[in-house]
Amino acid sequence: MEINKLGEFGLIDHLTKDIELKNASTLKGVGDDCAVMQYGDKVSLVSTDMLMEGVHFDLTYVDMKHLGYKSAMVNISDIFAMGGTPRQMVVSIALSKRFTVEDLEDFYVGLRMACDKWNVDIVGGDTTSSLTGLAISITVMGDADKEDVIYRSGAKDTDLICVSGDLGAAYCGLQVLEREKAVYYQQVKEAQQKGKDTSTIEFAPEFAGKEYLLERQLQPEARGDVMKQLREAGIRPTSMIDVSDGLSSEIMHICKDSNVGCRLFEKEIPIDYQTAVMAEEMNMNLTTCALNGGEDYELLFTCSIGDYENVKNLEGIRVIGHITKPELGCQLVTRDGQEFELKAQGWQHC
Repeated sequence: MEINKLGEFGLIDHLTKDIELKNASTLKGVGDDCAVMQYGDKVSLVSTDMLMEGVHFDLTYVDMKHLGYKSAMVNISDIFAMGGTPRQMVVSIALSKRFTVEDLEDFYVGLRMACDKWNVDIVGGDTTSSLTGLAISITVMGDADKEDVIYRSGAKDTDLICVSGDLGAAYCGLQVLEREKAVYYQQVKEAQQKGKDTSTIEFAPEFAGKEYLLERQLQPEARGDVMKQLREAGIRPTSMIDVSDGLSSEIMHICKDSNVGCRLFEKEIPIDYQTAVMAEEMNMNLTTCALNGGEDYELLFTCSIGDYENVKNLEGIRVIGHITKPELGCQLVTRDGQEFELKAQGWQHC
């Protein structure tokens, strides 16, 4: 069977469905943003990610400093998505001969900036050679009180569905970068056909008015500030996940693990003005960008309907739907009141 027939999450389920946890200290294994272990009064949270050149990033338009920053932040985000505090990080890198010491110095500048922002210690890792380009593997560790850990499996019928920030901007930022890359390579191709020296090409990408979109793609932020907001407001999410693969994929993870359905309201999905302009400029469906784009790293969570008055007044938090009984399925309610079944069409790694 070809791996792409299962997809990333189908492959994970296939490989791990028969794994039995043997240690009492393992509270949660595969199936959430972090594994959860208990060795003392607090529980330990562990998450790991791999980033592959040509799959997760393109060094044509991503510099090493931004790559280091993003690599750290996307992992730190997983700890916040479980209600924890990030503490330590282990960084492993495989690189080919084309990289210099200065390249790795720039990578670590970005990495340390992200870690310094959330007081995360870089405590080790590994470095090896690669025949195919750059590969990055990061493991982040954190902790939380046992009663404060938030799983994907706690959503209940009538719970509110909420999300921080806005959605679709990172995806639109990627489209800007890919468009300008295509323009640049077209200029290179034309110069080669005319026998000109391609090193003399003066290329100026059209980024004016797209700064926010580029920032969201190249320099995402883990939303630890949202967790602080929720605690100060006395709101405890019943389930939570970070939006890495797209809103539709993430809410369906919550619904599957919680054995519930959902109704999302298109008109309530938060979208930035620059995202809307870019979607129109590139003839993309705006709602599709927000539902399936991914890499926003906002926090998607559910909370009791009794928290409505508190949560609706929180800055930067939007109520976008509610949880339903499982037999009602996962539905998107459009602006004109029609209902369509949600499909997980976000980023697939396999």
